[in-house]
Amino acid sequence: MNNVDAVVIGSGPNGLVAAATLADAGWDVAVVEAQPTAGGAVRSAELVPGYCSDLFSAFYPLSAVSPAIRGLDLEAHGLRWSYAPKALGHARSADDEDAPVIHPDPADTAADLERRQPGDGDAWMQLIEQWHDIKEPLINTLFSPFPPVRGPSRLLRQLGTADTLRLARFLLLPARRMAHELFQSEAARVLLLGNAMHADVPPDSAGSGVMGYLLTMLAQDHGYPVPMGGAGELTAAMVRRGERAGAQYHYNDAVTAIDVRAGRAVGVRTASGAHFLARRAVVADVSAPALYGSLLPETAVSSRLRDDLRHFEWDTPVVKVNYALSQKIPWRSASLSGAGTVHLGADDDGLVHWMADLTTGIVPETPFLLFGQMTTSDPTRSPEGTESAWAYTHLPRGVGDDVSAELLAQRVDDVLEAHAPGFKDIVVGRVVQRPSDLEASNANLVGGAVNGGTAQLHQQLVFRPGPGNARAETPISGLYLGSSSAHPGGGVHGVCGLNAAHAALSADGPRGWLRRRTSTSVIDLLSKGPKGKPFGK
Repeated sequence: MNNVDAVVIGSGPNGLVAAATLADAGWDVAVVEAQPTAGGAVRSAELVPGYCSDLFSAFYPLSAVSPAIRGLDLEAHGLRWSYAPKALGHARSADDEDAPVIHPDPADTAADLERRQPGDGDAWMQLIEQWHDIKEPLINTLFSPFPPVRGPSRLLRQLGTADTLRLARFLLLPARRMAHELFQSEAARVLLLGNAMHADVPPDSAGSGVMGYLLTMLAQDHGYPVPMGGAGELTAAMVRRGERAGAQYHYNDAVTAIDVRAGRAVGVRTASGAHFLARRAVVADVSAPALYGSLLPETAVSSRLRDDLRHFEWDTPVVKVNYALSQKIPWRSASLSGAGTVHLGADDDGLVHWMADLTTGIVPETPFLLFGQMTTSDPTRSPEGTESAWAYTHLPRGVGDDVSAELLAQRVDDVLEAHAPGFKDIVVGRVVQRPSDLEASNANLVGGAVNGGTAQLHQQLVFRPGPGNARAETPISGLYLGSSSAHPGGGVHGVCGLNAAHAALSADGPRGWLRRRTSTSVIDLLSKGPKGKPFGK
């Protein structure tokens, strides 16, 4: 039996941030991880000898600006970042020989866009100027516990009421509408639209624009950094950071149950029979359906909350293809040769068609791809003159079987061959990760979903993971949801774990009584309808 102040379930980036934050406060922290190694969806391996492959996530623009990651000072613990010569490019079709790219200098990006369409270069520079004006309060708003206060207050003071409302409208726009309002040429539009597709929100749906805008501005402002030596080096630095603060890590032992007494989480039990007592808190870096559906006793979860979680929607399944290439990729468009991230397979209209296939249950014949040139981004990933690369795309919800995944992987190969004739001839190693493989490697990636649940508006903000449960606090005292199922959602930023740790620290001791009481009252209020009856009943 282990007796500690806090147990953190899971060692993904959110769990690692939570562990380090609590340990920094002087708490005894035990991190319990089901897999043999830490990292969750931030891990790497040599799938092909001599080629380092990132198994899940690969580029980390959100980490570069996240208060959770930056606050750990990981560079002091061995982390080194590397950057591709260009952050990203987007080929609009297989015969695109002049794909637009984001250069390190915004003036160069603007000049390239102006060459294609007069006026778009000026529009790009105006967008960059706006970004620099609002960047800090906007990031504070996006990465604060819900509801955010300081970020919106600063935006209001800085912009005034009218322009703050204009900004709110702009950020809520569908990505397609946003791109068309900003730019005249398709070349400029697809730079934003491709970034919007890093989430699972259709380009014609409200709220899809904010992801496209944020990632596009980060690409121009910070680039898309990668850890030197592989994604696993980011995890390794986070583990070393937690160990320095005193956190202890227990691997290869899945938590099977959370013990609850008198409405309070008091510890966890594991598959090996271990029992961890938690004097102060349990932080769960697991999916919301797993937390409320299997880890907690049935009597500890209200029927209303269980009903809400039955409506929980996962993001679309991922198929990832890892490549070891004997030489650099023979792109039809030479501009893509220095881009770390490449978007392929769809122009403006093509993205809508691709999303329509996913919505209607069709395995796309010509899938839109996110493609990573990892050796271009970090020369340590493979021998000189070669390339370690990957592509990932999506299957429709409910279509995650291995046969469909293999079919889609073959179509990924075909898209790459069309954009880079001769691509198939330089492949010396190829490993497909199907949805079933992703979930087997990380139980939080249910059905191959990598975002912790859909990023669409009906499951964001106050609705994430369910109505009235947008904060890290749960209806069980001493239990905090610190995974990407919580606000602000998916991405390697660690903020979900940071929010959970801060909530646990604030609630501890006599001074936390009022906070706990208020949080419980708000959860109760938002989960009930008129006269105390649950909504929908």
